[in-house]
Amino acid sequence: MTRSTYVFTSESVSEGHPDKVCDRISDAVLDAFLAEEPEARVACETFATTNRVVIGGEVGLSDKEKLAGYMGRIDEIARACVKDIGYEQDKFHHETVEVTNLLHEQSAHIAQGVDAADNKDEGAGDQGIMFGYATNETEELMPAPIQYSHAILRRLAEVRKDGTEPTLGPDAKSQLSVRYENGKPVGVTSIVLSTQHLDEAMTSDDVRLVVEPYIRETMPEGWITPDTAWHVNPTGKFVIGGPDGDAGLTGRKIIVDTYGGAAPHGGGAFSGKDPTKVDRSAAYAARYLAKNVVAAGLAEKCTIQLSYAIGVARPLSIYADTFGTGQVSEEQIEKAVSDCMDLTPRGIRTHLGLNKPIYQRTAAYGHFGRAPDADGGFSWERTDLIDALKAAV
Repeated sequence: MTRSTYVFTSESVSEGHPDKVCDRISDAVLDAFLAEEPEARVACETFATTNRVVIGGEVGLSDKEKLAGYMGRIDEIARACVKDIGYEQDKFHHETVEVTNLLHEQSAHIAQGVDAADNKDEGAGDQGIMFGYATNETEELMPAPIQYSHAILRRLAEVRKDGTEPTLGPDAKSQLSVRYENGKPVGVTSIVLSTQHLDEAMTSDDVRLVVEPYIRETMPEGWITPDTAWHVNPTGKFVIGGPDGDAGLTGRKIIVDTYGGAAPHGGGAFSGKDPTKVDRSAAYAARYLAKNVVAAGLAEKCTIQLSYAIGVARPLSIYADTFGTGQVSEEQIEKAVSDCMDLTPRGIRTHLGLNKPIYQRTAAYGHFGRAPDADGGFSWERTDLIDALKAAV
């Protein structure tokens, strides 16, 4: 039997976290190539440490001369990311950081399994399992702990960047423990916030005075009570942040990027991968389907799993779980989502419009639970499949 009363915890990290700096650079490289050619192939990994950014992986454009030209832009792209995030530390500064570009052309052996031929559909870029999840416990149909953990850091980034709170630094982490009653979130038992600060004289209490009003305005009314435990910069000073304080790597924050541990994860990271990679595109499709199932009222919460094999176009399996909240059977939902959306790699990209430079914005504060953008960003957050799903069941 599913528990109805419990405490569940999720964490988020800011755009200045070392791993998120790397995710941002990898997705910025991806966007640059997609802006040149919608069918560009990119698998970009970034490593960052003190005074150093190393970028590697595979890229591909149909025009080899253009590919060579774009290789010369990588340094500029990386520095622009570091500057926008806000790093101007002595040992990690957008002007002085050393950028090493080790990108090379995509493997022909990978391409032969992925590219469409005259006699077959385009295949998946790799084998793997992908999960999507949605729950009606928040307006965004996301789990509350991760949704509000993101919201706190997003708000602190806003007031840091607009100059309202100039003492805050780019690197930060949040963590919320949310109390559930009858299966619904009702309050916060503890708040953990660690944020870099630029004034070395600031104590943990000083930092709390700065951040607490923004945390309170972000949380639902009544969720923070006198019994809520606060842990703000619990280890003391946090002046050295970002890759100077701890090395960063693309793809290490997969739970932060998705559902905060409230749902299964297939293990594949998103950032730096073009949408032929089902690690990314099929995870977006699974979220889209799960969200529309819940938005349609077919279940209060829903997990969708998709599985693929490299070079094979159609998913090997489709699995749905509504945790006993479904208005129809899981088998009906599995058939309905298959009927309502072409789940081949090309079908996903076409339906969600993924061959666009829309990925840099996903690199921090979650890939899910965001409002769809007019230019096609976060298209997987649309709820435009409701009528079709209702008709299909």
